[in-house]
Amino acid sequence: MWGSPLTEPWYRNPERRDIGEVWFTASDSVPLLVKFLFTSQRLSVQVHPGDDYAREREHSRGKTEMWHILRAEPDARIAAGLLEHVTRDRLREACISGAVVDILNWIPVRRGDTFFIPAGTLHAIGEGVAVCEVQELSDLTYRLYDYDRGRELHLERGLEVSQLEPAESRVSPVPLGGGRDLLVECSHFRTERLAVQGSALCAGPSKNTLYVALEGEGTIAGLPFSAGDVFEVTAGADAFAIDSPNALFLITSEP
Repeated sequence: MWGSPLTEPWYRNPERRDIGEVWFTASDSVPLLVKFLFTSQRLSVQVHPGDDYAREREHSRGKTEMWHILRAEPDARIAAGLLEHVTRDRLREACISGAVVDILNWIPVRRGDTFFIPAGTLHAIGEGVAVCEVQELSDLTYRLYDYDRGRELHLERGLEVSQLEPAESRVSPVPLGGGRDLLVECSHFRTERLAVQGSALCAGPSKNTLYVALEGEGTIAGLPFSAGDVFEVTAGADAFAIDSPNALFLITSEP
């Protein structure tokens, strides 16, 4: 219901269907999920539990995630954390009334921004953005408020796992050299951004690793790629080249 027909250049959409999410699941060696999201309306206000709570209550992994902004309309925003500390009772009342939207920290976004959303952080993605998301391999989401769109809410469990204070979610990339920047490193994944202008030599990884093409076209290890493709490189693979006049990748794996 919040999807968008504006999925190109990542995915052809000649019928201009409203598409919300495109998922890529890797092999069992990479317990991560890569998503592309396209929004024309705000997503629900939601929160994800951590691993311990999810394992005990849901027999699932928790869900820590990161967002890399691929495209943003001029007034696009995301929400991460609260404007100030609140009590759990006040948060419950705000979720019931819809006032939770007004106590979230809404942040203007533009192409190239990155945000880290640990489990427990209240969050929402606004309208008019395209996002590449890297997350734990879990679909466990607690909706706290959904703009009266009629979908199921998970208020009590969501309140149990919610952090009740502001969060510092915007990421400052750390240059690594060779066109690489470190975006996020946590206990669940490490994600770098790689800019290619000509040719980039990539060492074979020690763990299975995902290469997510965000921009451009060319070849990776001799295989053609274009924006929206995802490749899994197996542990112990030989070094390989990415050749492109102008391309951008996210590279992610377990830490």
